[in-house]
Amino acid sequence: MNRIFYMVARNIFRVPVWLFRIWKMGLPGDTHTLEQRYDYLRNVVKSVNKTGRVKVEVQGIENLPSENGFILFPNHQGLFDVLALMEACPNPLSVVVKKEAAKLILIKQVIKALDGFSIDRQDVRASMDIIYKMTDNVKAGKNYVIFPEGTRSRQGNTLQPFKGGTFKSAVNAKCPIVPVALIDCFRPFDENSSKKMEVKVSFLKPLYTEDYQNLKTIQIAEIVKDKIQEEINQKIG
Repeated sequence: MNRIFYMVARNIFRVPVWLFRIWKMGLPGDTHTLEQRYDYLRNVVKSVNKTGRVKVEVQGIENLPSENGFILFPNHQGLFDVLALMEACPNPLSVVVKKEAAKLILIKQVIKALDGFSIDRQDVRASMDIIYKMTDNVKAGKNYVIFPEGTRSRQGNTLQPFKGGTFKSAVNAKCPIVPVALIDCFRPFDENSSKKMEVKVSFLKPLYTEDYQNLKTIQIAEIVKDKIQEEINQKIG
């Protein structure tokens, strides 16, 4: 947690300005496009990561679909995951986070600014409503990032089981499913240090409709999980 305080201390005079602008971008009457809001947030994230002494190494950027309307499915290691993903991905992303995280200051404002969703995993009906909304939005060209583990792993670079239900929006929208391997993203905030460190974001080859149309969501979840774990194992030896 030392790094969080270090980041805040180094940006103490910029944080209020950032928070105010992000809050305004999330208001109903805001006129910025999603691309403009995402670009602003991405630049903020890059500044935060740089001052926090975390380098994000990006691989497989060529695997991102050429057209918008896809969903990223990364493993979930911790609070730094979204910061790594936003620095790594040039395409505008909307986020789906659990209800508990959506109540935290800044995360709440970021979700609104990016037209994201918070999901209550205990409320099946509400979760299905969000799945339907996401399906429509992806068909309209929006990109999302969803963590199929549901909650962060406590085992570093080892994955938890992926939940098949998180893939329903992609299946319904018939959109590209992009596996993303996050490597060492737990370290910046879990390790009691503010020393320089590097994390990796690896975009893997997407699964297109023809690749998964005859599969159940639980089968898709297993395939994506295996691809990510294999990539992590190769990168960390």
